[in-house]
Amino acid sequence: MSESKVRKKSRAVTINKILSDAFPNATCELVYENPFQLLVATVLSAQCTDKRVNQTTPALFKKYPSVKKMALADIKDLQQLVKSTGFYRVKAKNIKLLSQKILTDFNGQVPDHLEMLITLPGVGRKTANVVLGHGFNIPGLTVDTHFTRLSRRLGWSDKTDPVKIELEVAELIPQREWTNLSQRLIWHGRRVCHSRNPACGACVISKLCPSYGVGEVDKIKASRLVKVEADFR
Repeated sequence: MSESKVRKKSRAVTINKILSDAFPNATCELVYENPFQLLVATVLSAQCTDKRVNQTTPALFKKYPSVKKMALADIKDLQQLVKSTGFYRVKAKNIKLLSQKILTDFNGQVPDHLEMLITLPGVGRKTANVVLGHGFNIPGLTVDTHFTRLSRRLGWSDKTDPVKIELEVAELIPQREWTNLSQRLIWHGRRVCHSRNPACGACVISKLCPSYGVGEVDKIKASRLVKVEADFR
């Protein structure tokens, strides 16, 4: 029997509340001081851990602390500085180009509108929503791999396209909670609901999850699968 939209929405709101209690300090795990640094760090985080990005950005931002200096940076030097994050040629190129575009099109200021952010090289809706949510306090759903996996496991969406998932989940959760929900799902996905062998027996939302049982259900064994804060620092 399929779940009604009203029931699905109620279940989603309850799940968000439980995750809020479970992860009261859930926030963006990238280290940054302003929207521009957050933008660059998020671009670097593509197919790379936040931990690795946080190890890389101090030297990058020390040498190129402003939009203008990043726009004028030597591309070879940028490549060397971000090499450890993977796909460094593409990432270095995009960082330089987006910096130039911010200078020429947005008067040196990172735009605070999604439609403008996604015109920047290397910036899609996921990156834009990270910047909006954490850099400007404008609610947005960050549909990364964790968000996608959990949305499907929780029965919120059966789509694979990030935009379609974003639109479906947006109908279930109040807009003011979009950024918080995104971060809670990401934290839960990294720590408990892994892509392989999720720790179902240690999951605080197991009773509300239609996918309960896809991973380890024994409480003791599941608890050993849960990752801790030190794994992400």
